[in-house]
Amino acid sequence: MTIKPLNDRVLIEPAKAEEVVGGIIIPDSAKEKPLKGIVRAAGNGTKDEEMIVKPGDTVLYGKYAGNEIEIDGEKLLMMRQNDILAIVVE
Repeated sequence: MTIKPLNDRVLIEPAKAEEVVGGIIIPDSAKEKPLKGIVRAAGNGTKDEEMIVKPGDTVLYGKYAGNEIEIDGEKLLMMRQNDILAIVVE
């Protein structure tokens, strides 16, 4: 399925949470929500806000940012560009 976000919305694939720490397996309920992800799709922006992020960018976002959605069994985040804190430049 192809998703095209509208306006200033962005679809993000969150980074995988750390599962093993020092040989101890951490259950899903104790894993910390990742704050980093890859932009999978982005809208065209609005007349007041130009889209800065683009698909493929690695971004940092707030702990409670966005709405979690599931597409084809994959958990993704849909959020506004304003909820993104930074683009990671490597």
